[in-house]
Amino acid sequence: MSRAEHQELADELRRLVAIRLLDPLRILLESDAATASLQRRIDRDAATWATRLLGPDHQAAVHTCARLLAALYPDDGPFDPPDAWWRTALGQVVARRIGHPGADHVSLSTAGAMLGITRQGVHDLVNRDKLERHPDGGVSTASIRARLDQLSGGHR
Repeated sequence: MSRAEHQELADELRRLVAIRLLDPLRILLESDAATASLQRRIDRDAATWATRLLGPDHQAAVHTCARLLAALYPDDGPFDPPDAWWRTALGQVVARRIGHPGADHVSLSTAGAMLGITRQGVHDLVNRDKLERHPDGGVSTASIRARLDQLSGGHR
């Protein structure tokens, strides 16, 4: 884990929690003071979450991913973020740690976003048997995770 990667992820987590959780509370309670102590706590905890997500303990990272996704993206339907989300610091960590939590296969464009390459690059990897084509179309998320794991030197 590089210091820059850790800092980028921690900063993104701070922003996401503020936008998705604290800002609605500030609006509802009509008070910045009501959430000030929570903001300070999140400022501290974001670094801890980033350390867990990027650290060597795979189970702790998966558990932290699940908690963050449940809190930041609550919905009655399956988790299906836009392709651009996979290019964020959190999206990249989720792709490496758990793959796509709501699908066993994704489109070539989503696979590209998860891998940080173009759709054509994914197509080439599928044709060279470096990624697994899913029987229902697209690419298996298990093969995307395996590819990301391989590229990171097997660090899970």
